[in-house]
Amino acid sequence: MSATILIAGVGNIFLSDDGFGVAVADRVRDEPLPAGVKVADFGIRAVHLAYELMNGYDGLILIDAVARNGPPGTVYVIEPDLEALKDPALDAHSMSPDTVFSLLKSFGIELKQVYVVGCEPADLGDGMDLSPAVAAAVGGATDVVRDLALKMLAERG
Repeated sequence: MSATILIAGVGNIFLSDDGFGVAVADRVRDEPLPAGVKVADFGIRAVHLAYELMNGYDGLILIDAVARNGPPGTVYVIEPDLEALKDPALDAHSMSPDTVFSLLKSFGIELKQVYVVGCEPADLGDGMDLSPAVAAAVGGATDVVRDLALKMLAERG
């Protein structure tokens, strides 16, 4: 496989701001990216994300709505501590990103770099539109994701 970095948008497009990751992944997909980067929308299919990551990626940029008690629309870049993860819960219907990472770890698959680009949601209720604050953050988050991917590739030489 030629791609070494996976950019993965996750979230439920039917729960308003939870669709942030999918919206950003769709926008990033339209950006010119160098060889070695793959962009995909995984929506709520965390199991498929886990399977995809078993294909030999070195790094992952996961895009998702992330509640951290900041103002709605705030974009965060998080480097999760993958060593601190516990054993995975094996309920495929509620697999969070942490569960996916734990599952990969239990299979002996290690990602060298993982970033989560998250956005503080304003509304996670039923609806297919992002709130105004989160919709306004999509462009900036797209730039952050692209810049992270380029940084990760540069670090690989």
